Amino acid sequence: MPIATVNPASGETLLTFDPLGAEEIEARLAAAHSTFREYRTTGFDERAGLLHRAADLLEHDEADIARTMTTEMGKPVAAARAEAAKCVKAMRWYADRAAELLADEHPSDADVRDSGAARASVRHRPLGVILAVMPWNFPLWQVVRFAAPALMAGNVGLLKHASNVPQTALYLENLFRRVGYPPGCFQTLLVGSDAVEAVLRDPRVAAATLTGSEPAGRAVAAVAGDEIKKTVLELGGSDPYIVMPSADIERAARTAVTARTQNNGQSCIAAKRFIVHEDVFDTFAALFTAGMRDLTVGDPMDESTDIGPLASERGRADLEELVEDALGRGATALCGGQRPQECGKGWFYEPTVLAGITDAMRIHHEETFGPVATLYRIRDLDEAVALANDTPFGLSSNVWTRDEPETHRFVRDLEAGGVFFNGMTASHPALPFGGVKRSGYGRELSGQGIRAFCNTTTVWHAPDTGDR
Repeated sequence: MPIATVNPASGETLLTFDPLGAEEIEARLAAAHSTFREYRTTGFDERAGLLHRAADLLEHDEADIARTMTTEMGKPVAAARAEAAKCVKAMRWYADRAAELLADEHPSDADVRDSGAARASVRHRPLGVILAVMPWNFPLWQVVRFAAPALMAGNVGLLKHASNVPQTALYLENLFRRVGYPPGCFQTLLVGSDAVEAVLRDPRVAAATLTGSEPAGRAVAAVAGDEIKKTVLELGGSDPYIVMPSADIERAARTAVTARTQNNGQSCIAAKRFIVHEDVFDTFAALFTAGMRDLTVGDPMDESTDIGPLASERGRADLEELVEDALGRGATALCGGQRPQECGKGWFYEPTVLAGITDAMRIHHEETFGPVATLYRIRDLDEAVALANDTPFGLSSNVWTRDEPETHRFVRDLEAGGVFFNGMTASHPALPFGGVKRSGYGRELSGQGIRAFCNTTTVWHAPDTGDR
């Protein structure tokens, strides 16, 4: 895949970039390794000052970088501005809290004595150079949620971004340089996916984090496992959105539209499978379908647009294949199901709701990356849990109920990294983010995220016996 900015609203190639050669990659690896030896000795106050300045500069650049993201991958420009603002928030959150999150831990006096020590503690030290392999769908947020905690922990970063968002990737490198980070602290590698293995195997790289597809995660995990290097993987999702009879159905349906179509439906944590109790199914389906049908599809630079183009022609083709397979096997399109004719040459697809889904259809088993929702009718809580878990993924989940015993059951039994009640899944710096099963392992954000790439070190001091 070429490294290029291709406007998905028109299909026009705007800029192309030559991938880095072997000598250039080596120079960046050497710079990262050298910089880490010095940067790891800096204090939290110095790191926080740098990250606060980066947040201030990103806030200043918000409108410009939003237009860049929209041009490169097609999200509505208002959503792109919101993404930039979210990154600013995360930077400031980690700048203000890293010292507390990574403070030395002290066992109880009794446990220290029992270990035979005079004193003992646990310290969190940075690992080194972290390789980040990042996707195009949230081209700023996915990187910042790794970079902010990693830099505050004293690590340095190498970013291999998706090949269709090179300008966003270069902006991030320049952002950190402009506020005073040493040049080797955060560098972008404009390389194809075929270069990742060699970089990850380099002994100067300590660990890796990847957000992306299941095949990409499997490939990186295999190399890292062979090299015995730590990884954090956030992969696909096919999140359930369960609606029980006690729910506020109008609010659940209204929120469902946003939950399915955020980022043009191209989000791992977007709700994708809508599992609705038979007592409220017809009402929910009518409201949800009407809401999806009312969305405005068009130019992502237009402030009134709800749904922009999909990020790539291949992505739209993949989505079409899933829909066509489902319709061919008996599913019904309550709305959408095709390309909008009025949107020109861009890679647009209509907001779509499919009912009558069975396990014979590919769409029941595979992730839909676009504005396509699947509707399921269930009889009771047991069937809701079974259907929600009938997926290889386990990223997050959404449940609409006002029945307290039901909430306990869903928390206990849903196989997912999060359970969000009476709202849609969202990420926040204070809350751990990640999944189970084929959605990956490890956690980003929160204290768990900043400690993910730290060496947890036991520090033990023997008693002074007076022997000389």
